[in-house]
Amino acid sequence: MVVFLKPSDWIARWAHLLAPGCTVLDVACGGGRHLAWLAQRGHVVTGVDQSIEAARQAMPEAELVCADIENGPWPLRAPDGQLRTFGAMVVTNYLWRPLLPTLLESLAPGGVLLYETFADGNAQFGRPSRPDFLLQPGELLRVCEALDVVAYEHGYLQDPARVVQRIAAIRPMPGTATTIHWERQAL
Repeated sequence: MVVFLKPSDWIARWAHLLAPGCTVLDVACGGGRHLAWLAQRGHVVTGVDQSIEAARQAMPEAELVCADIENGPWPLRAPDGQLRTFGAMVVTNYLWRPLLPTLLESLAPGGVLLYETFADGNAQFGRPSRPDFLLQPGELLRVCEALDVVAYEHGYLQDPARVVQRIAAIRPMPGTATTIHWERQAL
């Protein structure tokens, strides 16, 4: 029997933004907890990670791509060489800044980005502690300036103690203006 770990609270809170049955890319999918949770909700899931063995056990029917996305070319391309696009993208506990433009380009018009990772201030609680792996205040807002921001948070969370930054944003449909929607809540 496979036991699924629960999804991030952030992903669960904002998953209602995803179009029913849309394609979802889980970047640095790890053991596949979000792949499994989203597939159970009817989404077509794809995961990419440098090691896919654990995700394969959790989600044998998922499209899993084993790739070094930090040192190699982006592996998710259509036969014509264009970037594949997805109706949603999930990124948790992962940051590789050079990849951010590719991720945003891989988000289809109307697609939802759900991103949550460690932020400046986390070093006092453990790893990651290097600035290369910690978002700076407002960094996700700047990265997502061309998207419609639905929610954004930066702050301390407990159990385990950590500092995170997270965003829920939607890529506008062609011909529509970008608007910013804020939801301020306590972390």
